[in-house]
Amino acid sequence: MSLKIRLSRAGAKKRPYYHIVIADSRSPRDGRFIEKVGAYNPMLPSDHADRIRLNDERIKHWLSNGAQATDRVARFLGNAGLMEKPVYNEQPKQSAPKKRAQERAAAKAAA
Repeated sequence: MSLKIRLSRAGAKKRPYYHIVIADSRSPRDGRFIEKVGAYNPMLPSDHADRIRLNDERIKHWLSNGAQATDRVARFLGNAGLMEKPVYNEQPKQSAPKKRAQERAAAKAAA
C-alpha cells in the first residue's frame, strides 16, 4: 500500500478549504483516508498564521514510514522545513517567443 500526503477538499462551492491527509494512493481525493495531519485555507491572505496548519510530529512519522507528498503538499512541507523544497522549472517553453519574434527582438536590440 503506497501512502500519499495530499489535499482533500472540503468547504462550500467557491469557498475551498482543504484537509491535509494521509491516504492510500488508490483512494479517491475526497474519499477514505488514514489520518488528518493539517489544513490549508486558500481564502486567507498568504501571510496569515492559520492559512496552513501542520501537525509536524505526525507528518515526520508518516514521511519516515514511506509516505510520498504530492507537489502542492511538498511545497508546504518544504516551506515549513519538514522536507527538502522541491525544485520547479519556472520557465515554460511553450509560452516562450517563437523563432521570428526572437529574431525581431534581436534586430531591435542591435539597432
